[in-house]
Amino acid sequence: MKVVFRADASLSIGTGHVMRCLTLAEELRRQGHACQFVCRDHPGHLAGFILSKGFTCDLLSNPAVPEARRVSVNETAHSDWLGVSWEMDADQTLSVVDKPDVDWLVADHYALESRWENRLASVAKRVMVIDDLADRNHDCDLLLDQNLGSQEADYSHRVPERCVRLIGPRYALLRPEFAELREAALKRRVKPEVKRILISLGGVDSDNVTGKVLNALANSSLPGDTDLDIIMGATAPHLDEVQQMAQQLPFRAEVSVNVYDMADRMCRADLSIGAAGSTSWERCCLGLPSIMVILAENQRNIGNALAQSGCAYLVDRDRIADELSPLLSRLVEPGKELERLAANAELVCDGKGSSRLVSEMTRIIHS
Repeated sequence: MKVVFRADASLSIGTGHVMRCLTLAEELRRQGHACQFVCRDHPGHLAGFILSKGFTCDLLSNPAVPEARRVSVNETAHSDWLGVSWEMDADQTLSVVDKPDVDWLVADHYALESRWENRLASVAKRVMVIDDLADRNHDCDLLLDQNLGSQEADYSHRVPERCVRLIGPRYALLRPEFAELREAALKRRVKPEVKRILISLGGVDSDNVTGKVLNALANSSLPGDTDLDIIMGATAPHLDEVQQMAQQLPFRAEVSVNVYDMADRMCRADLSIGAAGSTSWERCCLGLPSIMVILAENQRNIGNALAQSGCAYLVDRDRIADELSPLLSRLVEPGKELERLAANAELVCDGKGSSRLVSEMTRIIHS
């Protein structure tokens, strides 16, 4: 198959949409299919990273005249994420798609909906949408919502009857190394202790939530021999500040940038402090107990669903200083709390969602 992805990363959008599309693209390539990325030239875009993974990436330019950036009326809640009107984005995307014979056009963007998808349908045999919000209509053949708590009924009036809906973490887009390390990771959770904490709060973290977490940890009762593994993106605006803070902590702390071994780091960690985004499913696959911070409103449903399932604790980003330290004190005490979190997390996701999704895409294109 030939598959075209339309997704963006930026300092305001973050990196999650592009990263999960890359996961799907790598699984498609592993099975012999070809992929092309189309992204907008936002500050913080990931075109270089996409190219480093061996995929082609066409960057859509932003108009030089500010007036041309104005979005149309009757737009969606996240229309401003596009930077231009949907009509302009559709025309630009059409101009760079490597026609003909595109089997799938995959759109993963909160600013795109049925009108854009209908306009682009002429260049691909099928259209797929990756969504989390169910807040707008789609004109697509396949819809993926990988979130715990989402229901098929959420999209009953949002997609056409022909659309196949894949809902829930069973279809979560995880790289194959997570499934490969799952058995070893779960064995580590039998008698867990908090010796190593993984801190990962998004690839951009424009509000420096990582710094707030480090401040709270410095004033907590964590033992002095605790190791902190802090992950940042290369475009994170507060990277230097976090690196300086890490050197002054009363624990061993290492800041790593754009890591390629997240599955191994999660496997070796005893606890994670992380965002309630796509990495939630990676942590669940490896049974990693979590304290989750809601970084954006679109993460709240994921965080609430995981907390209600007993997989994680939630901390509001505005209450990190007050809430994080008491939680850590509770988790470092001997007891069954870490075991309970790990046991519940491993039930959520087995890490095989990408291969299941490619199988469904193949079935549909040949039906």
